[in-house]
Order: sequence, then C-alpha cells, then structure tokens
Amino acid sequence: MIALSQTSLRFRKTSFSGIAAAGAVAAALTLVPSTAHAAEPAAAKTTKAATSTKAATSTKAAQAATAKSYPDNLDGWIRQSLDIMKAKGIPGSYDGLHRNIMRESSGNPNAQNNWDVNAVAGTPSKGLLQVIQPTFAAYHVSGTANDLTDPVANITAAANYAADKYGSIDNVDSAY
Repeated sequence: MIALSQTSLRFRKTSFSGIAAAGAVAAALTLVPSTAHAAEPAAAKTTKAATSTKAATSTKAAQAATAKSYPDNLDGWIRQSLDIMKAKGIPGSYDGLHRNIMRESSGNPNAQNNWDVNAVAGTPSKGLLQVIQPTFAAYHVSGTANDLTDPVANITAAANYAADKYGSIDNVDSAY
C-alpha cells in the first residue's frame, strides 16, 4: 500500500470534489495513475504491444515472400525479384524490368556479350540484364544467389545498380 501525505490526500479530495461537477470524462483523466504509481502507463503498453506486433508481422511477411513459389521462367524470375526488391526497398516495376531485359538479352538468362568494351577488357556482361562481374559484386542483394548468371540474382543486382545510378530501373531506356 502506498502512503500518501496530508497534502496529497487533500489534493486528491479536492480533485475528486471538482470532478463531480465536471463529469465522468474529467474523472477518467484525473484518476489515471501517474508514472510514479504505475510501472508503465497503459498507453505506453498499448504502443509497445502494437510496435512489437507490427515488427513480427513485417518479419512474417518478408519470410512469406521468400517462401513463395515462382515459376522457373522470365515472368517468375521478374516477380521473385520484385518481391525481394520490395523487401529491400529497391524501386522498380515489372514493366521497367521486362522492357530492359528484352532489350538487353531477349529474355535469355545465358546471354553473354563478347564484343563490347567490357568483353574486350576480359569482363563480358552476362545474364538477363547484361551485368559485368564487378558491378554484380558491388550491387549483389543478400537473399539471392551469389552467381552473376542466376536470373533472380542478375535482375535484382541490376535493379539495385540502376536505383543507385538512375533512381530506378524504370528510368533506364538504353544500355546502362
């Protein structure tokens, strides 16, 4: 039991008298325990619980996206990449990815450029979005294969690079 001083008792008695005139809403506000009388205000408990629930839901959503099944074709690779991009905060759209893939490799995940300046220097661009190995290494996105020719890893790394350099893969309309 908490011991109250005479001043505190007088204050509470006065407060309670004033409440009768002010109504039930004032009573609810006046009778809420202070942080000195309660370990944690009810509002803080509710906020913490909501934050904890939100974090758990976000983690579950990310795990669900990873566990999702995708077809082993261009549409599936793009959709899987988009889910990873969304989870990692990398901008881009299906249309932007598809347009650039068709221009760069015609949708062939094994495409390799053996004639441009990078190829002449010994670092040919490869995969759906024609990425060179140093760029792939610098922009590889965790959660994807560490393999330049893996379709999902190639798309996601290229989108990450394009986001850094151009704001989004959607802003790329030619070789990048």
